[in-house]
Amino acid sequence: MLRRFVLAVLLLCTVPAGFDCGACLWDRDTLVMERQRFPTALELITGKFLRHSADFYRWRVDDRRKRIEAEPSPELYDDLAVAYEKMGNTEQAIRVIEKKAALYPGLYSTHANLGTFLFHSGEYELGLAEIDKALAINPDAHFGREIYQELLVEYLLSVTQGSQLSLPLSKKGTSGMGPVGFGAFLVANEGGSVAAVDAREVIDGAIAGVLGMMKFGNYDSPVLLEALGDLLVSRGFDFDAKQLAARAYLKASYEVQEKTVQQVYRDKAKSCLKFQTRENGGEGEFTLAELESQFQSELNEANVWYEIIKKKEKEWVTAGGNVEQAFESEYYEPPVVGAPSGSNESDSVWLPVSGVLCAVLVAVSFARVRQRKKATPREE
Repeated sequence: MLRRFVLAVLLLCTVPAGFDCGACLWDRDTLVMERQRFPTALELITGKFLRHSADFYRWRVDDRRKRIEAEPSPELYDDLAVAYEKMGNTEQAIRVIEKKAALYPGLYSTHANLGTFLFHSGEYELGLAEIDKALAINPDAHFGREIYQELLVEYLLSVTQGSQLSLPLSKKGTSGMGPVGFGAFLVANEGGSVAAVDAREVIDGAIAGVLGMMKFGNYDSPVLLEALGDLLVSRGFDFDAKQLAARAYLKASYEVQEKTVQQVYRDKAKSCLKFQTRENGGEGEFTLAELESQFQSELNEANVWYEIIKKKEKEWVTAGGNVEQAFESEYYEPPVVGAPSGSNESDSVWLPVSGVLCAVLVAVSFARVRQRKKATPREE
């Protein structure tokens, strides 16, 4: 009887090679702890990071065109092309970067930008060829972000049916027992039997790469948001970031129109919350409705913050000054979701931990004082 019971437990806890068995555990991992692991993820998911408005990019197009006429340089062409891309004019961005390639051949930034523009226009194979050229010139540029951009495109091609990309890329939710979606693709790409620590290194590199794509590309792309969610829950049960992943999937659901796709993303978000208990020792699973309520507040905060940027940039453009210099003078520190107004935002995500550490240090100091008092003989 005991032998059969042990066998049943072993069967229930069977997991893919290289990943921890944690399905029998309840997880009290909080959002604060997850943000310590990935300190910019929530800001990029919500859109509360240093970014520009359409008015800024229109100003930059005019500015760079004038400067190119006066004294052209490769960097000015890059700025102009990216400005067009940010305004949604990918075709013009490609034309500008191709002109730069003719004038200044063999530059890493040319191939990297052209590859990205081609990806955005749906020309995946052509884009891969350009990224290969960029990596051949400088494999370590952008901290290797292009490597993961290339892997993501290969993943897209592997799940694309025909010539049309359909969402979601993967309908599979997380069970907490192994990698999913883009994470599973990366692990399989490494041979499928890598050790857990090696798998996490691969996943972490990809997370940094996708976050970079969101920051410098389209932060609200459902493809990038889905990929990020996949990666955040693919690090192993004890090392993942379920609440951040759920937010990424929810944000992806907001960025698509089709109801069935929205529901799949919501289901994926819900699956992230299995074994997630409420904070502060609460009982029962943390529900999607509870998380979404928090997330809506975070999104509202990010939107209010971005509206201020839009207003200021519009004023700077109207004033006729150098909008870039005005922006850099005003916004010299990255914002943080949840930071109180007027605080040092770049440090605010660490405040809960700092408070705990301070409390521990005070307690330790107090204990040492008491020990000294006990060890010191009283004078009679």
